[in-house]
Amino acid sequence: MTAVEEEPPRALLAGASRRWVRLLPWAVAFVLSVALLPTTIQVLTADYGLNGGLASALAVAQAAPLLLAVVRPLQAWYVIFAADVAGALALLTVDFKEQLLWPFPPMEIVGYVGLCLALGLREPRRTLLLVWLATAGANVTLGFFAPNGTSAMNVLLTILSGVVLVLGGALRERHDAQRRLAEQETISEAERDRRTLLEERARIARELHDVVAHHMSVITVQADTAAYRLERLPPDVQEEFTSIAATSRESLGEMRRLLGVLRNEEANGELAPQPGLTRIGQLVEATARAGVPVEFTPCDADVPEAVGLSAYRIVQEALANVVRHAPSAPTQVSVSVSQPEPEPEPMSEPTTESGSEDSARLTVLVVNGPSPQPPAAPLEEGGTGHGLVGMRERVRLVGGTLDAGPLPDGGFRVAAQLPLTEKDFT
Repeated sequence: MTAVEEEPPRALLAGASRRWVRLLPWAVAFVLSVALLPTTIQVLTADYGLNGGLASALAVAQAAPLLLAVVRPLQAWYVIFAADVAGALALLTVDFKEQLLWPFPPMEIVGYVGLCLALGLREPRRTLLLVWLATAGANVTLGFFAPNGTSAMNVLLTILSGVVLVLGGALRERHDAQRRLAEQETISEAERDRRTLLEERARIARELHDVVAHHMSVITVQADTAAYRLERLPPDVQEEFTSIAATSRESLGEMRRLLGVLRNEEANGELAPQPGLTRIGQLVEATARAGVPVEFTPCDADVPEAVGLSAYRIVQEALANVVRHAPSAPTQVSVSVSQPEPEPEPMSEPTTESGSEDSARLTVLVVNGPSPQPPAAPLEEGGTGHGLVGMRERVRLVGGTLDAGPLPDGGFRVAAQLPLTEKDFT
């Protein structure tokens, strides 16, 4: 078996986005260590009358592990807790003033409270409870040996440590809950985008099926009726037409079986002819009736049905977004066919226009200005598609390009370039 290497423990607040927050635990631990080390030596020797060597050893054991607490607070607690208890027992060997705190002097309480905060930010509830029980147990046990009688100050460390442990644990659990919520939102957003993309692809597949099925049906009918429409066909030509018809029918059957996986009970109207460029005017009229002033520049060009369908859906979704997000905003819709100018050729060689037809593009442009009165809530809860995700998928399907984004004046622009030839589709 191969040994699994454990990752080194991370410092407290190491996952914070700001650098000063990540450095804060180290700074606090350093200040406490530097301040408490000489203070503990001075108080134990001058006020309590403890031997200097023993006081120095106790001070190092009680203050230095605070730096370790930034990375391993539980291990630091083992050392500091044992040093605090040992220091309390050591003070029983000297005669100190009754008004001085025992079993834990003030500087030990300060260091222990800081250690409890580090524990609360790192350890689980069960560990925090055990730490507090050990602290309370040590206070109660040492109380029986109090040199000047019992005092309410004996339980000071128990109360303060319990409060700080609860506070640190609450902060840690709140941070963990926020982190898990952020991770879940990220996962949900990714799943939502993926589901949206799959749904739009399924919708495109259904629509393209109807487009392709129409042409294949025409091919089947023409191949089946060729023997009756054309006189004196050779037997081999008739056999070829029969083979074409059989292949077309088989392909149609395969397409319908494949489409059965994509169709669902909620898909309505899929048997109707798919819309194209000629139906964009109806979209514009419907949008105008909804209170959006629209200027429309139509195009009567003969384009492939897949391209016309994509153009229709792009305009449909763009206008739906205007109605939802910018009601009453002035909008321009234009559909045109662009033919790039042929590149100039040298005078010594004949010019040709071959390739210009291959580069023809259908340009779809929808531009809206800012809304005069933005609505408090969307006017339309449901959309006709899936927004920019659906637009990009349709444009990608036909090998085109899409440029969509906000304008400086607060409006929005959607511009699509769709190829018109099969060569550009591939």
